[in-house]
Amino acid sequence: MTLDLTPTQTVGPYFSLGMMPEGANILTQSGTEGEHIRIEGYVFDSDGDPLFNVLLEIWQANAHGRYNHPLDQRPLPLDPDFVGFGRTSTDANGHYWFQTIKPGPVPYPGDKMQAPHIIVLVHASGVSHPLITRMYFADDPRTESDPVLQGVPPNRRSTLLAKREERDGETVYRFDIVLRGEAEDLVLEGKIVAEATEDAVRGTGKAETVFLALR
Repeated sequence: MTLDLTPTQTVGPYFSLGMMPEGANILTQSGTEGEHIRIEGYVFDSDGDPLFNVLLEIWQANAHGRYNHPLDQRPLPLDPDFVGFGRTSTDANGHYWFQTIKPGPVPYPGDKMQAPHIIVLVHASGVSHPLITRMYFADDPRTESDPVLQGVPPNRRSTLLAKREERDGETVYRFDIVLRGEAEDLVLEGKIVAEATEDAVRGTGKAETVFLALR
């Protein structure tokens, strides 16, 4: 049996405003603790062409390494001026940016620690499920010992590293994303492991979700 495609229609102004409210890519306020940074980059396809209207979401811990989530009950400060979630979309040139802070390290099962990182979700046309990956900080010495990044083949780790620049007094991390092709970024697979809830990394909005496998 072949099903007919549902035709597309305009979403109208209200749905669009709800999906992408103004300033959703600015996670910081004047009182937000930590090193304020800008993250920016481009999203490309396999031919190196920029992709327009790709929805990007980020989720991260605060400067102390704590997530703004009720399941994160660790005795670390919870910054009232930082939620840790942001959303934006690429422009006609495939460009995106976020204003945020550099997160602190967070625990990993087995008494290990994860290097500061930001979880990135990519929603693109033709992709049925959001792609999940991580952005690490290339200049942070803790990155080399991160237990998740160590599971990535050495020749692919650089695709998850954002490079630091100083621009007009602002710290900028450049993180480009390639969805297909030889330079494509690695995608982390999330799995539900209820048995491991107590040790789970609470960073995805679901305490039971941990990143276990790499494509």
